[in-house]
Amino acid sequence: MKPKVICLVILSIFILGCKNDTKETASPKETENITISRDMYKDQLYGFWLAQCIANWTGLVTEMDKIGNIGEIKTGDFYTRDDWGKPDQPSIFSNGEPSDLSPNIDFVFRDTTEIWGADDDTDIEYMYQHLLGVNNTSILSPEQIRDGWLTHIRPEEENYLWVSNQKAFDLMQEGVLPPETGSPQRNEHFEMIDAQLTTEIFGLFAPARPDIANKLADLPIRTVAREEAEDISQFYVTMYSLAASPSEQNRPQRIKNMAQKAREGLPNGEYPAKMYDYVLDLYNSGIPWEQTRDSIYERYQVHQLDGYDITSQNLYCNGCFAAGINFAASLVSLFYGEGDLKETIKIGVLTGWDSDNPTATWGGMLGLMLGKEGVEKAFDKQFSNKFNIHRTRQNFPNDGIDTFEEMAEKGLRITEKVIQEQMGGSIDLEKNVWTIPLNNKDE
Repeated sequence: MKPKVICLVILSIFILGCKNDTKETASPKETENITISRDMYKDQLYGFWLAQCIANWTGLVTEMDKIGNIGEIKTGDFYTRDDWGKPDQPSIFSNGEPSDLSPNIDFVFRDTTEIWGADDDTDIEYMYQHLLGVNNTSILSPEQIRDGWLTHIRPEEENYLWVSNQKAFDLMQEGVLPPETGSPQRNEHFEMIDAQLTTEIFGLFAPARPDIANKLADLPIRTVAREEAEDISQFYVTMYSLAASPSEQNRPQRIKNMAQKAREGLPNGEYPAKMYDYVLDLYNSGIPWEQTRDSIYERYQVHQLDGYDITSQNLYCNGCFAAGINFAASLVSLFYGEGDLKETIKIGVLTGWDSDNPTATWGGMLGLMLGKEGVEKAFDKQFSNKFNIHRTRQNFPNDGIDTFEEMAEKGLRITEKVIQEQMGGSIDLEKNVWTIPLNNKDE
């Protein structure tokens, strides 16, 4: 080979090598940040507690009134929009009596002279927030969860625990630690709804970071749930985290985008993902929400499609407490409510099954997005700011009486701890803002 050719070959190799080196040593992707006002977020946390209480107590009026009769739907098997404001009908466990909360299906409020009572949709979340604070941590340990449950939950009835929560509590009293308390081998109720109504709050502590939110919620979820019920609970945690992020989008579009993002976390081969896709398709078709609800009942409780086989298990009330059917029902109020707080609660109350749980979940999430004044404006009314955790739990300070202002302040401090310890974010007290990285620097 001639010297000139040899030089050209060597030069070509050198140039290619430089290109490859440049490619390999490219600078990492710059971290994207968001900024959140501390004052604004405290107001949002107040809105969360307030709207969750409104939705929870309103949902209790129709809880377990309508659960389907496993057969062809007949008039009266389920409520419709025309039933709003009409007399409440008995639930499956009320001995033929309507709700004592309201003679009619209507909103339940506590005015400024009254006190909101805790219920199972708010009390475990309150307890988890308390435990994070007193233990000065951003992630609870198995022992901290066990000790908290044994301290704050009454061992005797009425202790306001159901199915999987009750079983997990029994196991804790026997010395079993989470997450074994939620394992299918020890807890036969692992498919029930319990984790959903006790863990959404972890999404609030990790605004705009569902990855961190689900890290915080992982052990609390698995304390009482596994498999699809675990995935469904993660969906709700993700929704709350996304709702906690600032956004300029209009609320209906934002709700759709949040839900689609949360859908990405549901395994495609399992029934929650198929339920989500089915309900969304029916909503997009333009049919009324009642028709969508009836289709859910027929598809999942009568025909047991998409792998949802609760009916064949012959459970009490046909698994009316199950995570699956209540997840599908919750999507009806989420999609058709289109971000309107009052309409979302109304639809959730009338859809059926464990109706206080989806209403409390979406009520709390929308309250977070609206803030205190937004919730009051939605109802054109002012409400009590006091909360009695001792209605259902025990051994909290001040004989169990708290305020939404204080509860929001506690949530604010936990969120700041998570931002600093889990996200690598920062706090600017002079500007009164947080800076939150949307991806970790080592990603």
